[in-house]
Order: sequence, then C-alpha cells, then structure tokens
Amino acid sequence: MKLTLVIPNYNHHIAIEQTLTDLAKFNLPCYLVDDGSQDETRYILQAMAEKFSWVTLINHPFNRGKGAAVTSGLRQAYRDGFSHVLQVDADGQHNLDDIPLMISTAEQQPQALISGQPIYDDSVPKGRLYGRYITHFWVWVETLSLDIQDSMCGFRVYPLEATEQLLSQQALGERMDFDIEIMVKLHWQGTPVVHVPTKVIYPEDGISHFQGLQDNVRISWMHTKLFFGMLTRLPQILNKNTPHQHWSSMGERGSYWGIKLLAECYRLGGHWLCRAIMYPVIGYFFLTGASARQASMNFLARVQQQVPDHPDLHQPTQWRDSLNHFIAFGNAALDRIDAWCDRIKLNQVDFNDRHILANQVASGRGAVLIVSHLGNLELCRAISIHQQKVKVNVMVLTQHAENFNKVLQQLNPQSSLNLIHVNELDPSTSMLLQQKIDMGEIVVIAADRTSSNSQGRVVYLPFLGHEAPFPQGPFILASLLNCPVYTMFCIRQQGRYKVHVEHLSDSLKGPRAGRIARLTDAMKLYSQRLEYFAKQAPLQWFNFYDFWHKDELIDRPLSRPATAVNTVTAPNTSSAPNTGSALNTSAASNTNTAPANSTTSPSQDN
Repeated sequence: MKLTLVIPNYNHHIAIEQTLTDLAKFNLPCYLVDDGSQDETRYILQAMAEKFSWVTLINHPFNRGKGAAVTSGLRQAYRDGFSHVLQVDADGQHNLDDIPLMISTAEQQPQALISGQPIYDDSVPKGRLYGRYITHFWVWVETLSLDIQDSMCGFRVYPLEATEQLLSQQALGERMDFDIEIMVKLHWQGTPVVHVPTKVIYPEDGISHFQGLQDNVRISWMHTKLFFGMLTRLPQILNKNTPHQHWSSMGERGSYWGIKLLAECYRLGGHWLCRAIMYPVIGYFFLTGASARQASMNFLARVQQQVPDHPDLHQPTQWRDSLNHFIAFGNAALDRIDAWCDRIKLNQVDFNDRHILANQVASGRGAVLIVSHLGNLELCRAISIHQQKVKVNVMVLTQHAENFNKVLQQLNPQSSLNLIHVNELDPSTSMLLQQKIDMGEIVVIAADRTSSNSQGRVVYLPFLGHEAPFPQGPFILASLLNCPVYTMFCIRQQGRYKVHVEHLSDSLKGPRAGRIARLTDAMKLYSQRLEYFAKQAPLQWFNFYDFWHKDELIDRPLSRPATAVNTVTAPNTSSAPNTGSALNTSAASNTNTAPANSTTSPSQDN
C-alpha cells in the first residue's frame, strides 16, 4: 500500500499549521489543496508548503467547493502512483491519533473504503447532528442496506483504483454533497465500506462553510437523484448473487430501539397494530437482505420442483413467493410474542400427540426433543410454560438475536426460563443435561444447522432432491444422554397451529460396533420428516441461508463418545429466527428464535 494525505482547505488558516505539525510524525506525503482561499489564507498555505517538505500545494484559482478540492487531491495522487489516500479536514475536527487504526484497517482490507464513524462530544451543533440522521436514512434507502453507518465524515481512506474508476466515469457533486455521493456510488460499484469509530469535535474558533439553504437544497437534490438511481438498479439488486456465509457468521440486523418500537406498538395496539407496522419493515428487509432473499428463492424453487402444484407457490416460483416467505416469518415472530404474552391459548393449538409426551413425563424419565427451524415450536413452549408448568430446557446460542430476546424478556420475563447457553459442548454441559434427563425434564436440540467449527461432524443426506449437510452433534449428544428421543414439528395449517410428535428411538445408545449406522439411521429419519413438513409448509421454513452449501466441515466416521463431547460444537441451537421448539404438555424449545437473527432470518434490521 502506497499512502498519501489529502487535505482540502478553504480559508482554514487558524488550525492548519497545528494540523500539519501533528501529521508530521506519520511520515506521509501530503497534497494540500487550496480551494481558492482569500489572500491571507493563501499566503499561509504557501508558507506551510515551504516549511514542510513533504507537503505539495495544489491551487484552485477560485472556490469550487470541498468536493472539488478532494477530487483534485485524489486524482493527482492517483496520477503520481499512490494506491490510497487518507483524507483529513484542515479545521482540527478529526482525532489524528486514530490514523494508525485507519491505516491498519486499510492494510487488512485494501479494497475497502475506510471511513470514520463519528463519536461526538457536546461541541457538536444540534442542528448538524439531527440533520445527519436524515441523511443516514436516505443513504440506507439508496443503498438498500445498512452498510454505510455514516456518510458525512471527511476522515477517510480511499482505495484509489476504485475511486479513479468512478471519477473517470461520472461527475460528482463538488460541494457538501460530495462526501455522501461518492460513498454511495462507490458502494453501488461494489466497494466495501468499513467504519472505524473516531472522536470528532467542533472547535470554538472553527470556521464552517456549510451554507444552510444552498447546501440543504443541493443535498436534497442529490438524494433525489440517488433515490431514482437506486430504483433503476432494483432488478440488478434483487437478482444479485451474494457470497455464501455460514449461518452462524451472520449478525443480528435488528437494532434494539427498532424492535423496542415494535414492542411498544404491541403494548398499545396488540398484534394487529404491530402487524400493520411490521409489513413495511418486512418489505425493507426483503429489499435489503440479498443473501436471505436469494436463499429463500432457492429453497422455494426446490420445493416447487418436488411439488409442482403446491398451493402456496407459483409455477415457476417468483419474487412474490419469497416476499410471502418473509411475511410469514414476521407473522410467526408476532405469534411467538402473542404466545409469551399468554394471548394464544392451549385450545387454539391442535396437539393430538400430546399423550406421547405426557406419558413420557409421567414415567419420571426425561427425553430429548429433536426440533428444527421449521414452523413455530416456540409458540408451544410458551403455552407449555404458561399453562402446563412443564420443565423445559433449551440449548441456545443467543448472540445472533440479543436485541429481540431482550425485548421479548421485557414483555414477559418467563421467556428466558430454562435456557442453557452453550458455545461448545464440553463434559460439564453433558453432565448438566444428564441431570435434567434424570430429573424427568425435557431437553430440546435443533438438528438442522451445522456447526461453524471446522472440526464439526456432518453427514450429507438427501433433502428436496439434493444432498444437504446435517450435523451429527445433536444425535451424538442424544446417545450420550441415553434416553428416549422424539422429533417435534409445529406448523400452521388451515389457520391453526398443529403439533406433530413422533417417537424416534428409545435410546440412541447401544453397542459400539453399530454406533455409526444407528446414529446415521436416526439422522435419516429426522431429515425425511423435516423434508415432509417442509413440503407441506414451505413458507414456514426459517433457515434463510444456503442450506445445501457444502461447508468446509469434516465428514468422517464417529469416534468414541468422550471425543464427541469434547469436539462437537453445540448443536445449531443458535439464534434462529424460529428455533423455538415447543410443548403444550411437555416440551422444550430453542428460544434464540428471534425474528432478528441476521444470518438466517429476513427480518433482522428494524
């Protein structure tokens, strides 16, 4: 990386010498751009260029605007062979001590635009602060993403190859609209944007060149053009293929306050007011969630191939099917909230297999429930705790749904009862679960998501016409617990939730010689039932990632149980948007079921 500084200057004569003095320790060449300053400032800048040998002065004969000054510096640096430019303002607003962090971030991601994300003190004018939030909103709309957290900070590292490509093809705004426009258009061009938090101050003797009326009109016109530019790019955005991400690497997109707002609407107007507000939110997630949308359309297309005349899908599948898929996810999230607030009663759920679990609990011996991210098992768990007082233990990884779970707990503190938080299975976790089983309790494990650990074990099994990876971990754990194993699904059919419980095995533990075949057979039965119910209710499939992707996991023979406990990552009970499992009479669920689970759920932003 060959880096240089660019400093635009228009009549900033007070702080410029101190700024250059502070920059000297970084041993970087610098282009100081005089944007048609008055004589006093012009003489000072000439003196600075003579004082600091590493400073090159570029002169504009008249004032053209900050954007024009930055553009002159960027293009001159590119012509002189530099690969990156660090832009710094001349007025002393930026914390220059953050430059090493900016540089190291650029070195790690040389193709990205590195931008400061301001942390303001009390010196920031409130009008400027609030105005930024309006711009943030429009930038999110124009990019159909939340990738750009702040588009107005002038403390940046530009990758010059991508920047020159843009500047050579398009004329950008030359004044206060420049910082926003170049960032949005670089994002459109495919340049990643990375933010680095940095303190920003507004010096008491600082000079602002922001022209209230003219610059606001200019920025509004720029946003108008960018908005319509976004609309013309919609087909490309909706059809864009995104790189595969393992579901566990996708973070929660929903902000706490966004989800909190929906929760307050729920308090005031119940399910229906919250649903009315939810629809535009889901529409936004549908437009901005490229990877989730792509995974949805791929899954629905596979179902449609298996069931050509499926009543819930077009033939062939369309984007409308995927949008309905997203809406079904949002509705399921609201149903979960209804259940935890005791607004869905036991008699509203058809549970013809209740006696199976009731008899198991009555026997005094616990059991393992193998569940999935299909349907709404969380609804049954909530009803079970409210009305049946059944002891439910759910293995969860909640970091992907912290905001949703936090708000859900505020609505009903019982929603976090009996959650077992695990990152990896170890002997202590296994012993704890064994105690639960011995006390006649139920342990719930989701078995449809592979571990993110490269040492995880998977078996590739047929699923909707193609082989998909299924984790061995849940079945290894069930064999160690040496108890009855059941599968459970809860899907909405003909306007009512129906719970399906099936006996899988009295115990997966047995002679070592047949262990591999025994566990593989159990996994096949589970995958077959998962496929059966996925065909029945494809819009209730809440794994919004490439389910068939062959992760870099080791598919190898099972070793002795002790090794399995030490190496198998916690069985995919993570943050699923619908990980919940459920029971009316006795059940457990995977409650990291937030609708705000980024990787796997469409509704992750709020």
